[in-house]
Amino acid sequence: MKIWTFMLLLTLCAVAVSAYSKIRQKRTWIIDSFTIEEESPGPFPYVLGTIHIEKKYLVNFQLSGSGVDMEPTGVLSIDSKTGEVLVHKKIDFEAFQVLKLKFEAKNVSNDKVDTRLGVEVKVQDINDHAPVFKPPSYKKDINESETQGKLILTVFASDDDDASTNNGTFEIRLVSVTPKTDNVEFYIKQNDDTGSIYFKGCLDYEKAQKYTLLVEAKDKGDKVQLSSTSTVDVNIVDQNNHLPEFTGHTGPGKIKERESEVEVLRVQIKDKDTEGSPAWKAKFTLHGDPDNYFKIQTDPKTNEGILTVIKAMDYEQQTSRNVSISVENEVPYFSCKVKNPTSNGLWDVEILTEKSSIIKAKASQLYNATIAVEDINDPPEFVPPVKEKMIMENAKVGTYLVTLTARDTDSSFASSFYFVKGEDKANWVNVDSKTGQVTTAKVLDRESPFVENNAYNVTVYVVDNAEPPLTGTGMVVIYLVDQNDNVPLLQKASENVYVCLSDEETMTNITAEDLDLPPYSEPYHYELLGDVKGNWRIEPNPGTTVNLIREKSVLSGRYMLSIQILDNQGIGSVQNVSVTVCDCSITPNCHVQRSVSAQPSLSAIGIIMFAFLLLLVFLLMALLLSCKPQNAMIPSDDAPDWYLINSNIETPGTDCKLPSKMLQMDMSENNLKTSNPVEAQNGISSKDLPFHNGFESSSEQQIIRRSLRRSSTRRSYRQIINYDAMQSMSRKYSTYHLNDLHMREALLTQLDHSLLQLQNPQEELGDYKPRCYAEEGELEEDHRLETLSIPETDFDLDIFTYSDIQFNKLASVCRPDLMS
Repeated sequence: MKIWTFMLLLTLCAVAVSAYSKIRQKRTWIIDSFTIEEESPGPFPYVLGTIHIEKKYLVNFQLSGSGVDMEPTGVLSIDSKTGEVLVHKKIDFEAFQVLKLKFEAKNVSNDKVDTRLGVEVKVQDINDHAPVFKPPSYKKDINESETQGKLILTVFASDDDDASTNNGTFEIRLVSVTPKTDNVEFYIKQNDDTGSIYFKGCLDYEKAQKYTLLVEAKDKGDKVQLSSTSTVDVNIVDQNNHLPEFTGHTGPGKIKERESEVEVLRVQIKDKDTEGSPAWKAKFTLHGDPDNYFKIQTDPKTNEGILTVIKAMDYEQQTSRNVSISVENEVPYFSCKVKNPTSNGLWDVEILTEKSSIIKAKASQLYNATIAVEDINDPPEFVPPVKEKMIMENAKVGTYLVTLTARDTDSSFASSFYFVKGEDKANWVNVDSKTGQVTTAKVLDRESPFVENNAYNVTVYVVDNAEPPLTGTGMVVIYLVDQNDNVPLLQKASENVYVCLSDEETMTNITAEDLDLPPYSEPYHYELLGDVKGNWRIEPNPGTTVNLIREKSVLSGRYMLSIQILDNQGIGSVQNVSVTVCDCSITPNCHVQRSVSAQPSLSAIGIIMFAFLLLLVFLLMALLLSCKPQNAMIPSDDAPDWYLINSNIETPGTDCKLPSKMLQMDMSENNLKTSNPVEAQNGISSKDLPFHNGFESSSEQQIIRRSLRRSSTRRSYRQIINYDAMQSMSRKYSTYHLNDLHMREALLTQLDHSLLQLQNPQEELGDYKPRCYAEEGELEEDHRLETLSIPETDFDLDIFTYSDIQFNKLASVCRPDLMS
């Protein structure tokens, strides 16, 4: 079975190969080619050629591809019966060099392709383009000092015709040179499509500043030769082929001694090179001036050499000065001369440079000048210019320091001189004008701000008697030796310090300083004075900055501590330190306030002014609110015309005034003093109090006013108001019904006792939280709660008979046993 299958496959393959071979034999591939001349004038159409095939049956010919149905379209066609290829229009070789086409022959009987050929039509070039220079013109600058054989520039040309034919091949040649001179000759060397331009001989700016070269490119066409030209402008840049020559000088040629930055003379030269060019610009050099008294510069306009004295000369040392000047140009010298122009190769020329012996000899010529020095009066001078003296500070007035010495070396104008004190910032010294002795005029202090690095400087002058007088300047330097004449003092920041309140020890640091130097200053020994044991101590000791330690027993408040501070020699003073102990958990800005208060600034002043203005606004608002109409209670007919006002706030309001009858009081039976030191200290008068309404001053009023002045915290404010209400009620009843002096004295005594408790100097009441004496619910007794006790002795119970209902309510709260 397998053998039969294999044989079947082999038979099928043989049949397929045989069929394919027969088909390929019908298509005979023959490539044909034709040539067409570009830009042919016609007449059109004309027969380019015929495609021949041998067939015994009829076929139709078809042609497609470039030149037929592809660019350039419409150029060619074919006769479908004869196979002739026709040309219908011109074609450009520069656009299409070869046209590739496909030829097919189809059987007329079945319209099947019988023959398929590739046809190639070559376009024959003609000389229709001239060579062209790119760019069309050229410019080139060349230095006059360039040597012959130097490449000037290269020109480039191209031809669009076929480069493989004579039509696209060209020659580049030099046609003309304008102007014609006998010192130079230009020539061209061609390399394919470029031409390199060179010159022979010597370039001379004086003979020609510019050459114009006409260059031609001409092709080698068989029928016709085409060409084009280009111009090349060669500009000659003048170089230094002429040496500068001295012609003289102008100017005084003399100076006065001690003059500087003064023009002495001008050296003049001539140069035949182009004016303003580097070959014309001169460079001058001075010789014979080792001390550098002079400098010479070139005037850019006139090319002169300006000689200036830059260092003062002394007539007593030299009466004149000789200098020499040489000159050269900014660019090196170069000269070229034609000796023999030859026909072959480069010309025979002579070249001279700055290294040539002849040029060296000319360039080395010097111009000599003598500068005279005129004598003038010289100022006297100190010998030495600075005198130093070391002296102990605090020396007695009149102590001798130094003696000034001076001299006048001017022989022609010699004269006498005298001494004058100059700058003496602290006015510490005297200078004798004749002898030059310097003595102290005041006690010298090393710690003075005029002393720097232990030295004090005094400027002194010596003046001669010439006309005009001249002055010499000197210096006296006084070095001050330190003494222990200052005590250590606390720094400003250490005078007021803050310490946090805590169950443990807390501390702050304090620092002292002494204007004296060691060993008369630090380390300092600190000692706390007074009874401070168990409360305050200082560690470490001695030292410069130490810790002031608050012990556990010290409560909040402000303390004034006295500290004795001694320097390293045991000399010192006692100073006070204000220490504020505050609860930092309640007042976290305690230390911030310290830094602000220790360093007042414009910002702090601004804050104070803002707070003052804000307070003023609040006062004005309170005044406006106090003037609004109030609904007054109407008293009953059987009750007196005074009453207690209703208040729903924690403290009594101040926006309404009590009736005047409630505020009158007869204090004639009181033998109390009418003045109060606390009131006088605080500047309070009875008119300052809101309860004043025309009644006379009294100690009770002073107590009330003092209480209101010091009610700065919430706790104290509430207590003052409570006592104020009780005291006011007692006074009003006494005025209208009783003359019970004992009762009022008891009330005042109790009120004074309460106020004294509020004035504890070792407590900062504002730092404590409000105390809760009783919570809502069951009443808790607290013996520490201050109460107002009214003595029973000589107390008349009839005082409540005519009291207002509101007062009876208050009395029943205070003494329920009396109201039962």
